[in-house]
Amino acid sequence: MIKIGSYNTLTILRDREPGLFLGDTEDNEVLLPNRYVPEDFEIGDTIDVFVYLDNEERPVATTDKPYITVGDFALLRCNQVNKYGAFLDWGMVKQLFCPFKEQAFKMREGQWYLVHCYLDEESQRLVASSKTNRFLDNKELTVSMFDEVDIIISHPSEIGMNVIVNKKHAGLIYKDTIFQDLNIGDTFKGIVKKVRHNNKLDIVIGQIGYRNIEPNAQKILQELEDNSGYLEFTDKSSPEDIKEAFQMSKKSFKKAIGSLYKDRAIEIKPDGIYLK
Repeated sequence: MIKIGSYNTLTILRDREPGLFLGDTEDNEVLLPNRYVPEDFEIGDTIDVFVYLDNEERPVATTDKPYITVGDFALLRCNQVNKYGAFLDWGMVKQLFCPFKEQAFKMREGQWYLVHCYLDEESQRLVASSKTNRFLDNKELTVSMFDEVDIIISHPSEIGMNVIVNKKHAGLIYKDTIFQDLNIGDTFKGIVKKVRHNNKLDIVIGQIGYRNIEPNAQKILQELEDNSGYLEFTDKSSPEDIKEAFQMSKKSFKKAIGSLYKDRAIEIKPDGIYLK
């Protein structure tokens, strides 16, 4: 099946006056207009193309690369607003339509907006929506604590910055963990710092590699989180106290602390351990 709004690898079937006709394994065809035809090709070659709808709502292929594809999020510029909605620049000849009902706030010409692209089931047209939260779901998470994730800065809140996690989930970066300028649409690597009640995700920016931290280190990090970032334990703490607090030996405790210190996740001071 040829997917509208996505990249497709198709076979060159025949060369005609308007361009090349491409097909998939299910005998579906689409035109690649002359302006996109490569200089060298042979019938039977495969070619990667993006497929969308032209001004007459017909599927058409292109070798141009759009700024956004179906199921994706991107920051796009509003080029025009009329009585039907807004039209966004997404790198294609035909602009991407965002109807008024899909606008979180009324769009204005020349402004930039974070939007989600989807295929409208009724009209079979590609549509943009700035109501990005409705395309996110935290009911069934695909991420866990300490996972490294891809994040997109979504919109600010009173307590921090809302983010899109792996293009699937909603997350939040708290103000006290933000140490750089963040703009809507910016993309970063992040870490799932905590999974809260109702699957709310706390995110921090960085690539610390928490997946590789041993379970004992994860347990200590969790204790630090639950105790405002401080634990009154040092090398001089007794094995009994360590076992009671963390259910591990002093040797395992020191190994875990060493791992966290090496990854710059903690600070070790004379009075205890501090979360960085």
